[in-house]
Amino acid sequence: MRDHPHEGAAAPDEHGSTDGVPAGGRPAGGSHAEIPEVWHGRASNRVQWLLAGVGAACLALGIDLAVNSTWTSGLAPLVMAVVGCVAAGLLVLFGTLAFVHVAVRVDADALEVRCGHIGVPRRRIPLDTVVGADFAPRVTPRHWGGWGYRWRPEQGTAVVVRRGEAMVLRLGDGRTFTVTVDDAEGAVRCVRERLRLRRPASTA
Repeated sequence: MRDHPHEGAAAPDEHGSTDGVPAGGRPAGGSHAEIPEVWHGRASNRVQWLLAGVGAACLALGIDLAVNSTWTSGLAPLVMAVVGCVAAGLLVLFGTLAFVHVAVRVDADALEVRCGHIGVPRRRIPLDTVVGADFAPRVTPRHWGGWGYRWRPEQGTAVVVRRGEAMVLRLGDGRTFTVTVDDAEGAVRCVRERLRLRRPASTA
């Protein structure tokens, strides 16, 4: 049985709500504060820094071998060892530092996700391609096969930087886009309100 990114979420009730968030509205009993013009959110994972340290160690080992090694068994084994350490170090560093944190921005036109300190990978989803948004209280890397920017043909894509709450966008092509972000319920409220405001214009 395959994992599902909504595992642990409550089933919709007779009003079409999930996890206390009425479809197309605000959470039951939640805040009625005005939706901000631009919503910002983020999520972080400090464990990624430990993994980045492993990558840095591999890179340093490769450089040390290249500079200080006096191997007498031949040049080819030395070159292979240096290239292997440097390549592994760079891959681990990029794969971890890119997902130390994720920043989410929702405005009147689109949702944008930027990863890491340089904002790469980046994903921008126009709201006119979104049909709905749901709150998922517990998303784990196991649901998507690991940390980072993930893709599964039967589910869609996800940015997973930590365990816990996430926002799930339902797209017009039937796929989903999941992102782990703090105050995911606030993000869901904002997206739903933006979609509600856009509907009159799209049907006019």
